[in-house]
Amino acid sequence: MNTLIESALARGLDTKAVVMGVDVLGSTGPLFTELFPDERAVLIADTNTWAVAAEEIRASLAAAGVQMEYPIIFPGTPTLFADDQMVNDLWFRLAPIDAIPVSLASGSLNDVTKLASHWVGRSYINVCTAASVDGYTSFGAAITVEGIKQTQECPAPRGIIVPLDVMVEAPIRLTATGYGDLIEKIPAGADWIIADELGLDPIDDYVWAMVQGPLREALGDPQGLVNGNLQAMGKLAEGLVMSGLAMQVNQSSRPASGGGHYFSHQWEMEGYGRDWEPPLSHGFKVGLGAVAMCALYEKFLELDLTSLDIDARLASWSTPEADEARVRALQDNPILCEAAVKQSAGKYIPQDHAGARLELIQDQFRSIHTRVSAQVLPAPVIEQMLKDAGAIYHPAQIGVTLPELRHKYYQAQTIRTRYTLLDLLQELGLFSQLVDSLFEPGGYWYNRDGEHQE
Repeated sequence: MNTLIESALARGLDTKAVVMGVDVLGSTGPLFTELFPDERAVLIADTNTWAVAAEEIRASLAAAGVQMEYPIIFPGTPTLFADDQMVNDLWFRLAPIDAIPVSLASGSLNDVTKLASHWVGRSYINVCTAASVDGYTSFGAAITVEGIKQTQECPAPRGIIVPLDVMVEAPIRLTATGYGDLIEKIPAGADWIIADELGLDPIDDYVWAMVQGPLREALGDPQGLVNGNLQAMGKLAEGLVMSGLAMQVNQSSRPASGGGHYFSHQWEMEGYGRDWEPPLSHGFKVGLGAVAMCALYEKFLELDLTSLDIDARLASWSTPEADEARVRALQDNPILCEAAVKQSAGKYIPQDHAGARLELIQDQFRSIHTRVSAQVLPAPVIEQMLKDAGAIYHPAQIGVTLPELRHKYYQAQTIRTRYTLLDLLQELGLFSQLVDSLFEPGGYWYNRDGEHQE
């Protein structure tokens, strides 16, 4: 077993075993009997994952003496969407079956299986068919409920199989979406540093190392991923698995998700790209969010907050009513608007407490600047890495105009209570100044509509 993963599993997580390598589908049977002795199995797949992995998995389970129920196979086209209706469908099928689920799945079907298994009181095993997400080993399942994407609490799988030879043959768009999901850990780490410096969300050094330790190497060969290089795939898969395990240890997605993810969450809750075939993936949107956040971080690092006029900022501090009106003006979808109002209210600071926050930001600015400078990469570097991996790196590639992207910065700040650079700038009264500067002459996004290659 990979030593990083083995060390993480020793922490007593939901996930007890990870089998990663080439020709490991045949390990499914032995792993199943180790984790679930004397239990029956039920395979869950879509027609795509069934075609690439089912034969060998069924043979392995049979050879290990595991009895199997009739499999549950969903259509592979149109692409499955992880919503509450699909979870209910799988729960209805699992409830009368006395068997442990074995999912042959990438992101959406794994999340659906994770939650439906929890609902019927069982753990499960997942066979990862593509390096498309970090959610294989994460706690919780990303499920859209009544149009709002949210993390539903449920345990991670007890074991996973990570067949690199299967993953390397998956469509490159799936690998590229995993790459986009992973690269956002760079600005997300900077967001966590800020929250740590302000005492809002202290960094756990072990959890930090689980994600950030293997991250640069995992992202280091995007062209190798496109070329089907097994070593590059192994590094990417390791980074994704470690990210999910870190979320298990931390019981939060903080180690793996920052402001760049909020661009994706906003688009997802709006339903943008959901009706495409295949749908616009989470990782593609997250990767673009990473570019957007790194561009903003470059502007932030040009500031000198040691001379901030705190009294002037306090004089312009918004009332709760004014802040709610701001959020409502940004969010025109009624359901999404109410969710954003609630999230934003949860992080609003009253004026009589704001002075202490601003003084703390000013006092910690040099430390923040030093640590963030060492963490982030320039936006052009992130963009080129995504481009080399075959991922989305420019808004025009997904039909988003620059004015729409500018608006997304403001919307993204409203939809989660978790503190990021977006919130820091909002509290400082500098948010509009810095975001707008990205779209003005000399700014990162200025006059760049169409400057990309399909």
